[in-house]
Amino acid sequence: MGQKLKIAGWISLGVVAGALTTVSLQTVARSALTPLPLEELQQLAAVFGMVKTDYVEPVDEKKLITDAISGMVSSLDPHSQYFDKKSFKEFREGTTGRFVGVGIEITQEDGLVKVVSPIEGSPAYRAGLKTNDLITKVDDTAVKGLSLNEAVKRMRGEPNTKVILTVFRKDENRTFAVTIVREEIKTQSVKAKLIEPGYAWIRLSQFQERTVDDFVRKVDELYKQDPGLKGLVLDLRNDPGGLLDAAVAISAAFLPENVTVVSTNGQLAESKFTYRAAPEFYQRRSNNDPLKRLPAALKNVPLVVLVNEGSASASEIVAGALQDHKRAVVMGSQTFGKGSVQTVRPLGPDTALKITTARYYTPSGKSIQARGIVPDVMIDETAEGNVFSALRTREADLEKHLSNGQSAEQKDPAREKARDEAMKKLEEEAKKPPQDRKLPEFGSDKDFQLTQALNKLKGLPVLVSKTQTERKEESKEN
Repeated sequence: MGQKLKIAGWISLGVVAGALTTVSLQTVARSALTPLPLEELQQLAAVFGMVKTDYVEPVDEKKLITDAISGMVSSLDPHSQYFDKKSFKEFREGTTGRFVGVGIEITQEDGLVKVVSPIEGSPAYRAGLKTNDLITKVDDTAVKGLSLNEAVKRMRGEPNTKVILTVFRKDENRTFAVTIVREEIKTQSVKAKLIEPGYAWIRLSQFQERTVDDFVRKVDELYKQDPGLKGLVLDLRNDPGGLLDAAVAISAAFLPENVTVVSTNGQLAESKFTYRAAPEFYQRRSNNDPLKRLPAALKNVPLVVLVNEGSASASEIVAGALQDHKRAVVMGSQTFGKGSVQTVRPLGPDTALKITTARYYTPSGKSIQARGIVPDVMIDETAEGNVFSALRTREADLEKHLSNGQSAEQKDPAREKARDEAMKKLEEEAKKPPQDRKLPEFGSDKDFQLTQALNKLKGLPVLVSKTQTERKEESKEN
């Protein structure tokens, strides 16, 4: 196992949009072992030469090469990617849970950036930004018309540099500018609270380097508040993934020692591997087992896992492991279906190639790829139903997605009809004031799915979805 980890380096999981991917960092070059198609390479060189000499204006040779690499890799599947210097830096920041910025959780509303909450202790927190503040400008650039990612990039930067945010505070009906000095931000991926005596909620928003330690600390705090916990809800909704060792550790926190958590399989010998609920499969940089600090009662506390279409990759591994071992009841909606492994191989000091090398499987041997985890109990987002789920993108919707390799792909004839109905309802909802159309915050007293999860733990009736059915993998367009 030690040698395996030396080869793999580190592994992470997640989805393509706004998240991470399943990754194994390796430094072994294999191109020398593979026969090269000389005729095709000569053709590529010929095209490069023609573009360089014949194109209407001078071209950047390096950009031509990197664009050719990017095109070749992106044609494989949605998760394979060439990292240039900038994108490789952003990717590594995503796995550490650290970045340089102002420190706010944000969303988009009416084309503006809306503050969901400032991160405690961050520059934005100290500057007095509040939940529901609307950011209208970043420095001299109007936010209206920018994508959320573009706005985020403008707010991030180098440490100790200044950014001016223009803020509209609705409840005070005023606009003001605030100058914030950027610094390294450490995001919190774990939230927890005692919902009521005997029942607790713990939410993982991503699997990062600090997630396991934060999880252990939060669980310890919960048991100090109520040593006699009778039920726990593990909330993985909209968790896009992250580090594999963190997913294995969270699974191991609830499972018997040494049982299978997840296995991977691909062409390479090192891609055929089984991860178990034991310290050597999740320890990082030390011989200390972070789970030793957990209360023993956690192994047996009744458990519900909440998932939805935004639960992907690492969160699907946890849900699948706990479901297969019958350790938890999985509730919610069918998950994203990101069940492939990508290997990151450095091409130089600042660039790398991320390429799909394996699929991963639940303990019972099921592939999650393009299918996801099907909950034991399907429940809607609200008491009124799950009307917008058909509009959400899942792995099976992505162009050139990898098949799961286990079942024949099939087209769901009701899918487009459901999309049309959901789109009409979405247009109706858009006419309502924002406060009337926003889904309740996860963990709040208006969180319908959390209420149903608590009912399940208490043995009370659960309002099961009457409309949701398992979505099969659809046929791919050629």
